[in-house]
Amino acid sequence: MSIKPNPSHLAWHETMKLHEITASQTNSLIGFKMSIHNIKDKPLHALYAEAIRDIEQNLRELLPYFSEAPTGTRSLSDSELTAFYAGQLLGYAKSSILGYASAITETATPSLKETFHKQMHRAIELHTKVFNYMLERGLYPAYNLKELLENDVKNANKALGM
Repeated sequence: MSIKPNPSHLAWHETMKLHEITASQTNSLIGFKMSIHNIKDKPLHALYAEAIRDIEQNLRELLPYFSEAPTGTRSLSDSELTAFYAGQLLGYAKSSILGYASAITETATPSLKETFHKQMHRAIELHTKVFNYMLERGLYPAYNLKELLENDVKNANKALGM
């Protein structure tokens, strides 16, 4: 018996991936928009501008899917900047863990593999600390999918409007 996809909403796992990609791209967009005015090298400035345009397009394409989530958003005040910086750090830790995990599977030299393993463990510890920091301060409603997705939409729209 095959199961047909429910066209009335996204699946839970794809909703979570939608959240992760939207949150990551939103954080990058805010950071790039905050930085571009400091980039003096013209070719690098042009690359930043291109990245900003691409991410804005990505977010515009992703935002309509939030209305299809199985459940159902932040100007940059001091508390919002804190949330942004914490999210940026969480994203760094998460990316580091994934990068080290991939590198470990490609490493043949035992001492290098051990070094990667040790560094990945530090990244995992950092991720845990940052996650707990955000959770305790209400910056990452990890257990409230509706609020999590509403924050994604609000943050992406704010980044698009910067």
